[in-house]
Amino acid sequence: MPTNTETERKSDASIEEKVAPNAEKVSIASLDVSRGDEALRLVGIERSAEFSEEYNLRLRRKLDKLIPPLCAAVYFTQFLDKTSLNYASIMGLPITGQNYNLVSLAFYLGFLVWEFPTVYISQKLRVAKYLGGNIVVWGVILMLHAVGTSFPAFFVLRILLGMCESCVAPILIQIITMFYKKNEQATRISWFYVMNGLTSVFGGFVAYGISFYAGDRIAPYKIIYLLLGGLAIIVGICVLVWLPDSPVHAHFLTEEERIAALERVRDDQGGTENKELKKDQVIEALTDVRTWLIVLTTLMTSVPNGGLSNFSNKIIKSFGYTSRQTLILSTPGGAVAAGMTLLCGWFSDKKGERMLPLIFALVPTIVGAAMMIGLNDSGNKGALLFASYLINTFGSGLSIVYAYNASNTSGHTKKSTLNALTMVAFCVGNIVGAEIFLPKDAPAYIPGKIAIMILLTVQLFITFLLRWVNLRLNKKKQVLIAQEKAKHNWTDADIQKERDRHAFMDMTDKQNIYFVYTA
Repeated sequence: MPTNTETERKSDASIEEKVAPNAEKVSIASLDVSRGDEALRLVGIERSAEFSEEYNLRLRRKLDKLIPPLCAAVYFTQFLDKTSLNYASIMGLPITGQNYNLVSLAFYLGFLVWEFPTVYISQKLRVAKYLGGNIVVWGVILMLHAVGTSFPAFFVLRILLGMCESCVAPILIQIITMFYKKNEQATRISWFYVMNGLTSVFGGFVAYGISFYAGDRIAPYKIIYLLLGGLAIIVGICVLVWLPDSPVHAHFLTEEERIAALERVRDDQGGTENKELKKDQVIEALTDVRTWLIVLTTLMTSVPNGGLSNFSNKIIKSFGYTSRQTLILSTPGGAVAAGMTLLCGWFSDKKGERMLPLIFALVPTIVGAAMMIGLNDSGNKGALLFASYLINTFGSGLSIVYAYNASNTSGHTKKSTLNALTMVAFCVGNIVGAEIFLPKDAPAYIPGKIAIMILLTVQLFITFLLRWVNLRLNKKKQVLIAQEKAKHNWTDADIQKERDRHAFMDMTDKQNIYFVYTA
């Protein structure tokens, strides 16, 4: 049971915020509490209740029973729908050659065009309801793929599909950030991101089963689209009914539990939900060097994804396997990706690291790409197949980027902007990735494999740079806190009280000296 303690709520508390050289000083007294997070509807600026560790563990278990499974169902559906083209490509899809490349690109074109609008629209609305509505719509769009047979029809449908799916990652990251502490976020993100790998296993077996269909009333690829579209509609309805928008609106929790959920994440300084779009936070996001390092990281790791998510089956088939064998042999690659995602998520939270797990994910992919290039003419199908499984480890890289964004950014508008930029980079990378696997390079696609190896090798250096920047910023903040402590003659308890006051004021990580970055 929680122990309630009375606390003073002094809106005139005066601490001047100093976060970086030449940064504007921000005083709590100068901030309008009405512009703070929605969390302030339930809790005050200062901590008003203490909850035991046992109580918080019970609450976390209750959250885990609902939020991660629903997030996983959404991501499972999204990735399966997005890669449906990969399965359809060897099941009689009438779109081939360069037109296939363009249809593959169309998804990311829609994704790219609609990313910023959808992120800012979601901030103004109830995020889970907005997400659920988009899932239902894209389910309908996916089923319409079974109707269209021409290149223009598929191109338009894929654009619309990309637009609907562009809101998924930013909203799921936001929800995880609102309900979970920093040392829990990477694991929970890995729990839904692992669906990327599991969909490869599931989709491969489903496509394999459908490949035995001998009827002529409906083409096998159309069955894929009808099944996956129907599944998306069901998941969308579940999200609309059960996924909470924020701790404030989590109706599956009691009022006491909602307060506890907010107090649980107060120390992280990440904030919760705020409906106001703040221009200064957009500017800060665009001028933060870490933003562009994350954009570059996402770009580097998304180029391989763009190629392999649509061409992996064709690559395996080029080793000398039949279409039916390829569908089964592609499934272990998904298991490898899933295993690496879970391992990186666990390690990231366990050690308080974000960049080191990314390195663990990239190195095997570099080795696998090198093997596929070197053994291309060897005729060693077993070694080539092993290499094709090994390259799937890179897939967990984007999961770590999501976790990095969740735990290293505060200020709702800044987080929204960073997540949107991340997904824009993801789109651009996937568009480029689809174009480095050209028909003229089939079936081995050696230039595409070389590009993957080079890009991920460069990314290793960017990863170390990001880690160094965060550690350096933390040291600067420690110095500033020590200066404030000495200036005001504060005790450790006073510092904690000031930290509590900053938590839900919708301040950015730069404005808030109590925000700690995760390396």
